[in-house]
Amino acid sequence: MRFIHTADWQIGKPFRNFGEKESVLRQARLSAIETIGRLALAEGAAHVLVAGDLYDNEAPAPKTLLEPLERMRNFPAVFWHVISGNHDYHRGNGLWDRARALGLPENVLLHLTPEVAPLGDDAVLLPAPLRRKSEVNDLTEWMDRAESAAGKIRIGLAHGSVHGFDPGEANNPIAADRAKRARLEYLALGDWHGTLQISPTTWYAGTPEADRFNSQEMGQVLLVDIAGPGAPAKVTPHRTGVYRWLTQTEHLSDAAGLDGLEARLRALPDLSSLVLRLHLAGTLDLTARAGLARRLASLEAAMFWCEPDLAALHVRPTLADLETIDFDGVLREAAEKLRQQAENEAASPVERRRAEEALVQLYLLTRDGRGEAA
Repeated sequence: MRFIHTADWQIGKPFRNFGEKESVLRQARLSAIETIGRLALAEGAAHVLVAGDLYDNEAPAPKTLLEPLERMRNFPAVFWHVISGNHDYHRGNGLWDRARALGLPENVLLHLTPEVAPLGDDAVLLPAPLRRKSEVNDLTEWMDRAESAAGKIRIGLAHGSVHGFDPGEANNPIAADRAKRARLEYLALGDWHGTLQISPTTWYAGTPEADRFNSQEMGQVLLVDIAGPGAPAKVTPHRTGVYRWLTQTEHLSDAAGLDGLEARLRALPDLSSLVLRLHLAGTLDLTARAGLARRLASLEAAMFWCEPDLAALHVRPTLADLETIDFDGVLREAAEKLRQQAENEAASPVERRRAEEALVQLYLLTRDGRGEAA
């Protein structure tokens, strides 16, 4: 028995902080479905198990509702088995009833009730769909009592939080030893957006296209092979995502460190598809801070997205910096006041940060006004 385990597509997920690039990230989540379909065909996996949260919310727009269904339709040799999750939970007259009314593709099979279903000729599927965003009880418990024909591989499909591990936004508890209790060869889970092995028979697939920092850098799915009843599951991750989400922290203390910073960032693979959150810490003088601004501008142009966090990076001007602004005059007086405010430990962090930023802007304006290179 060979199948693909995936989850947390969250089609329709907004990326409002990304401006004009929001639509690119939303489209990437749809393109991941086609990548999964091609992988299934290439690997001879007739079944794809989607462990919940196919959609980002339980009331998607009509076009958003149809988009993933049409992409699955394009792979008629692959059967897509879907359960509801906490984002797209099943309720009366909700999205799943709307989808059925519109006409599901024949190869898209919804499992919205907890009952044993065939999974090809060799296996059965035991689904645990969600009917509410948050459940207090373990909806996988019914699997322990579920009967199946002798000689069939038993595969569970659920969405929630394994006891002792809190991956999601809702309760939806799942016993860590559910696979053993229910005599499952494999328990396919969704909700956690990173690939995670709970036990040899229990896995979170993660999302096929990464969508947040500090979770899964690259989207992937799991290709699962089970030789027969009682046989161990062989699980192989396969990359399906395009965009890599990375968080990196760098410390700077002088202008000499800027070359190393830029070199390290430019050495990262596939800059054009990199989504980077860059935490910068340390202290720079105004000249170095201006050089950092220039380098960040070029790096932001090279990357798909670069989000610098300068909250822990402080500016301490030198005498030469202040003389660059103005040797002796109104601007110099303003710069001195800003410097004092930035170094005033009695001021709030917000006030000190504003003074630092104003000082940087004043330096840049006066320097650029003299035609100096960045």
